[in-house]
Amino acid sequence: MFDGNRVTAHTRSRYPIFQSPMTWIARAPLVTAVSKAGAMGLLENSIRDLTVTKKEFATIRAATNAPFGVNLPIRYLQMDPAEEKAIIDWLLGQGIHFVTTSAGDPTRYTKMLKAAGVTVYHATATLRGAQKAVDAGVDGLIVEGAESAGIRNPEEVHTFALLQAVREAVDVPIVAAGGIVDGRGMAAAFALGAEGVTMGTRFVASFESPVHVNYKNAIVAAPLTGTIMTDNPPRARSRGLRTPYSVEVAAGTRERLPRNATLDMLYVQGDVDNTSGAAGESAGLIHELKSVQQIVDETIASFWREIDRLAALRPLPRRPERSEA
Repeated sequence: MFDGNRVTAHTRSRYPIFQSPMTWIARAPLVTAVSKAGAMGLLENSIRDLTVTKKEFATIRAATNAPFGVNLPIRYLQMDPAEEKAIIDWLLGQGIHFVTTSAGDPTRYTKMLKAAGVTVYHATATLRGAQKAVDAGVDGLIVEGAESAGIRNPEEVHTFALLQAVREAVDVPIVAAGGIVDGRGMAAAFALGAEGVTMGTRFVASFESPVHVNYKNAIVAAPLTGTIMTDNPPRARSRGLRTPYSVEVAAGTRERLPRNATLDMLYVQGDVDNTSGAAGESAGLIHELKSVQQIVDETIASFWREIDRLAALRPLPRRPERSEA
């Protein structure tokens, strides 16, 4: 179905759809469901706890033979060099074939991973970052626009412009991230030069997502203007759901909660009003909770409908006029 697609060739998955490696959320239940559905599940590693990583990895591998990958958040792993080495050494011993890197310079990681036969994609939100990653030898890029959820650079560019700029500058496969929840968004990303897409917020609002149902329902209920940017010192900003808490944080009348407090209050207890769950602008395009299988199947079906619709706009070649005998 995706013959000639470089992303599926690299991932060995049926479809060129990635699930974002979201902190705490991208664990065994969600990654397993995504991979079983034919897309590319990515196990998050931002907690930097090898015990947790081993447990989640083993659970996924026991549940499915489908391909899945692991994300390495460079900046966070480098906080503890011994821990970083232990995680990477263990990972390479598992026969993993696909890794994504994020949050930092991928140069050293790329050399190390590729020397072990691992395919490496790097996530970036800037044209300069994309060019540096390609120079470092990555096999592909995840290009993330400013409408995405979570921590963002204040000067980021949105997906529509960023994809075109990166595609013009590099020739490696691109996976688009930011603002995509279905086949229409996937077709648009392909038109701009992508060969795959990443979805985060859409998969949070799935039955298999491990977060509290209140968080999922808040995404479904969000209007198109249902997210807000708040300062995330020292230099970044964060995009999350517009709640009484996040509005006050943005206005400077309330202090930001520590990350662990948000995880417990929102992900586990479901307190939506006094926290702000990460969510992209695409939350306004999500209208119901669905299973991961349904999300993937409907995305692929609507992608091909959009491709067929666009193909139908092209006029048929004119027949040559018959000459008089």
